[in-house]
Amino acid sequence: MTVLLAPAKLTWFLEITGQREDGYHELRSEMTTIDFCDRITIVNDADYLHIEGPIAGGVVTDATNLVSRALAVVGRTAGVTVEKFIPTGGGLGGGSADAAAILRWAGGVSSEKALTLGSDVPFCQLGGRALVEGIGEKLTPLGFVSRDVTLFMPSFSVNTRDCYAAFDKLVHNGVNPSGHNHLERAAGMVEPRLKSTLEWLRSEIGSGVQLAGSGSTMFIEGHMRPGNTQWHLAGPSGDIHVMQTVTLPHGCYVRAIRFYN
Repeated sequence: MTVLLAPAKLTWFLEITGQREDGYHELRSEMTTIDFCDRITIVNDADYLHIEGPIAGGVVTDATNLVSRALAVVGRTAGVTVEKFIPTGGGLGGGSADAAAILRWAGGVSSEKALTLGSDVPFCQLGGRALVEGIGEKLTPLGFVSRDVTLFMPSFSVNTRDCYAAFDKLVHNGVNPSGHNHLERAAGMVEPRLKSTLEWLRSEIGSGVQLAGSGSTMFIEGHMRPGNTQWHLAGPSGDIHVMQTVTLPHGCYVRAIRFYN
């Protein structure tokens, strides 16, 4: 039996630089691994996929699950139990992190091959801190920067595909998204509760609160409370789970902060 940690990624900034003829969006982004992980248990002489944990509900266990697809990419079978803590649809690459953990366990694959599983998988397989370009496959490793981070995770999610479709609609209508995260306005169109929650957090905490990827997670650099790892806030659109964590260097998967309701 092997136990793996699958750490989330945080998108420090996100620029959409173009769109290819096949519809995929080209980007420029800084991503970093954070100390917030799913836990994966592997049994070599078995063949199953179980999803457990506080946010396992709604996660499929068929051949479309990214863990199943990652096993197929590396030509392996195994009994896999995923204990889910990273929220689905939260912009933290939870499914990609799980797939990347399987790839690392199997010895790793090229960024191009990892890309077949999703645009976040190449970085999640690499880990650490990197400049991410192309459609996610062009990785330039960057030196580790130790950062304290506070995550704000609302009770709702944002569909990434819908977010990019809303971005395309904005561009078609002559809007040129800019700023720290080019998907922020589109994400707010897809999920109005995200827009109101982000505005509320900025009014309560400060303008440094940013959107992680396509959302729904928001974050700010620094810790808000000494000694408190996580707590809950009553936001304008429901409960917000707040978690304080840190960035992790390349290859450092020895700690895991758990997500508890």
